[in-house]
Amino acid sequence: MKGISPLCVYVLWLREMKKFFRTKSRLLGSLSMPFFFLAFLGLGLRGAALPNMPDRTTYLQFLVPGILGMSMLFVSIMAGLSVLWDREFGFLKEIMVAPVSRLSIVLGRTAGGITTALIQALTILFISLFFGFHIRSLAAVGLALLLMVLIATTFIGIGLAFASRMKDIQGFSLVWNFIIFPIFFLSGALYPLKNLPKALQWLSMADPLTYGVDALRWAFLGQASFPFLLDLGILALTSAFMLALGAFFFETSESV
Repeated sequence: MKGISPLCVYVLWLREMKKFFRTKSRLLGSLSMPFFFLAFLGLGLRGAALPNMPDRTTYLQFLVPGILGMSMLFVSIMAGLSVLWDREFGFLKEIMVAPVSRLSIVLGRTAGGITTALIQALTILFISLFFGFHIRSLAAVGLALLLMVLIATTFIGIGLAFASRMKDIQGFSLVWNFIIFPIFFLSGALYPLKNLPKALQWLSMADPLTYGVDALRWAFLGQASFPFLLDLGILALTSAFMLALGAFFFETSESV
């Protein structure tokens, strides 16, 4: 079994970076939905007093960590679509027959996806400052970056697993959208989880994004629904498991 090739990981990461910065429409498109959520929900409901909101917290302060979690979630679509496009145009076949392990290929793609996700998230965080979002300290930003890496790794792993088993780009988009929106709405990104019916509250506990958003709120606000170490532990476990799952399905997939 071949080991991990740092050069392969770097080359695939660099390729994703070049694709990202050369495709301006991709950057603008990925920022449009978070921006509209901030503009219409963050400002439109900034004076609203939702039930079960943390004490002395405005809706905008509550919303921004959820929007950052949403950005991490949606970038997994691009990671999966990138695999399908590479299969469509033959690039995937070329790298699959190269004398490197498929784990190196997965790590390179994951690293590229994580980096682009962090760039988008930091851009959203910067924009949110103009809407009135307050950051407690630079340490909070550093902790949030670590949490966002774990969230992105989790869902990029899921995206790669799905993409490795599918060959139709349109089919992937339909299936992934069917999965991604329940994950988003069950995470409590837009409202406190206690406002959901009990059955949905239990279901939300099986959603990895729930713990990611909750941990981000702890980092930025100092308040969370679950203990921070529980959030961090679950995120670490799910990110490792989903990355391994993505690597396994990628290892057993066909390149064409």
